[in-house]
Formats: sequence, C-alpha cells, structure tokens
Amino acid sequence: MNMQRIFIIIGLLFLAIGFLLPYLNKIPLFKLPGDIVVEKPNFKFYFPITSMILISVLLSLIMWIIRKFFN
Repeated sequence: MNMQRIFIIIGLLFLAIGFLLPYLNKIPLFKLPGDIVVEKPNFKFYFPITSMILISVLLSLIMWIIRKFFN
C-alpha cells in the first residue's frame, strides 16, 4: 500500500470520528455489564473488560475490512 493511500484512509477515519463524536457520547461504553468497578473510601478501581473486548472486536473487524478491500 503506498503512502498516499494510507494518508487518505487516516484522513477519512479522522473525518468519520469527527462526525460521529457527538453520537459516541450517547453510547454507554465503559458502563456495560461486566465492566468492573470497585469503590472504597479514597480509592476507586475501574477495569472496563467488556468495553475493551467490544472495542477490540470492532477494531479487528475494521482492520479486516481495510485489508480485504485495499489489498
């Protein structure tokens, strides 16, 4: 893949993220069932395992689509 195509893809991704940003705040990401939260006095531990699995699956799907159509 040449450098120009990579820059175009990155630019389109930034553009899409910019357009979707107002709607992304409405998604309950990092508040899903399975995200671990431990709250004690003077201590808060947050481990968003379900959200990270979901993000990983989505990014893997996006990368697979990019490789399939741009190679």
